[in-house]
Amino acid sequence: MVREQYTTTTPGTSLERPKNEYVYKIGIYGWRKRCLYLFVLLLLIILVVNFSLTIWILKVMWFSPTGMGHLRVTKEGLRLEGESEFLFPLYAKEIHSRVVSRYPGICHGSMCGCPKMVEFHGQQFQINSKDGKPLFTVDENEVVIGTDKLRVTGPEGALFEHSVETPLVKAEAFKQLRLESPTRSLSMDAPRGINIKAQAGNIEALSQMDIKLHSSDGVLLLDAETVRLPKLPEGTRGGSGISQGLYEICVCPDGKLYLSVAGVGSTCQEYSRVCQ
Repeated sequence: MVREQYTTTTPGTSLERPKNEYVYKIGIYGWRKRCLYLFVLLLLIILVVNFSLTIWILKVMWFSPTGMGHLRVTKEGLRLEGESEFLFPLYAKEIHSRVVSRYPGICHGSMCGCPKMVEFHGQQFQINSKDGKPLFTVDENEVVIGTDKLRVTGPEGALFEHSVETPLVKAEAFKQLRLESPTRSLSMDAPRGINIKAQAGNIEALSQMDIKLHSSDGVLLLDAETVRLPKLPEGTRGGSGISQGLYEICVCPDGKLYLSVAGVGSTCQEYSRVCQ
């Protein structure tokens, strides 16, 4: 602690003031001052760089008071305009487009990803692959599936209320293919023929009523080593000239079958003119 001395004199007396024994310098001097200025300058540089980066990020990301870029924040939620790509899954309660989205000369529809269903309104809906190949196309006239294979994995199969046109219906390997109509008829029509072929198995046709094989202009050809009719009824011997409503199956030399009225003996010779 510095003690100051006070000296009193009478008028006309001169005394020398004592010299200060202690001198204090207020402030920072030397290398400390230079370090302080350097630190302040460094802080100013960092502040300018951060401010410049902030302005650059705001400009690049298109930040604005209403959103960022094509993304706008509204009272109803988020609004995204233009084309966007999501690198990760997008989760939302509801996703929908504009009621009517228009480009110069082109009118597109609208799509709504609602909580219970996805709705699309437009003239045509199309899904493309990464290469731009149409995979699924829907319009008012038809539905086009552009994949090489259509697989239905549901246990009940596929239900079609109207006609289906396809060049091939094929089951998976080691799986059965079944065409069924539970309450109505099943019809297969082809102008140039229907071919049913089993490479390593049997072909069975089961019916509760009758099975009819009819050819309007051609013949019915059974090409096999053996033709069997195991449950063909046999008539009993009756009086002469009584056919009992039974017929005899006769075979022509060329394999043609025909019926003749059954008798006591064979009557095929009597109707052999059918083979001519």
